[in-house]
Amino acid sequence: MHKRIVSLALALWVAAPAAQPAAGAASPTYDAALAQSLGADERGMRRYVLVILKTGPTRVAAGAERDEMFKGHFANIDRLSSEGKLAYAGPLDGVDGWRGLFVLAVSDIDEARRHVGTDPVIVKGEMVAEYHVHYGSAALMLVRDAHARIAQQRR
Repeated sequence: MHKRIVSLALALWVAAPAAQPAAGAASPTYDAALAQSLGADERGMRRYVLVILKTGPTRVAAGAERDEMFKGHFANIDRLSSEGKLAYAGPLDGVDGWRGLFVLAVSDIDEARRHVGTDPVIVKGEMVAEYHVHYGSAALMLVRDAHARIAQQRR
């Protein structure tokens, strides 16, 4: 299981190569205001809680109830994101019951549990959550705004 988390972290790092300044261009300079707004420490990092969503004990059958549950799931994701509590979310491939992940911009697992516990897929038992403290780049907090600028469609 820990190998998967390390692999996921490595994949995210590899998929987001560092921007290289053009030949002769000055290197980016430290932006204290940006660092503070993102909750960055002196290394440009911050605490998150990584939440792995796995298949739960209660599959909700196809139909109106399932559709409504997932509608609520996506509404919960949007709410947490707009509140600045969710840095990133996305589906996984379902292998070994791993269905999705959240990276919550909260400092401890108890707070993460409170936020995830409001999600209909958790409430209904369709999924269960596994929690891990993660220390990563505070720049992850910029994903929401960048994504809004590149997505032609919303759910």
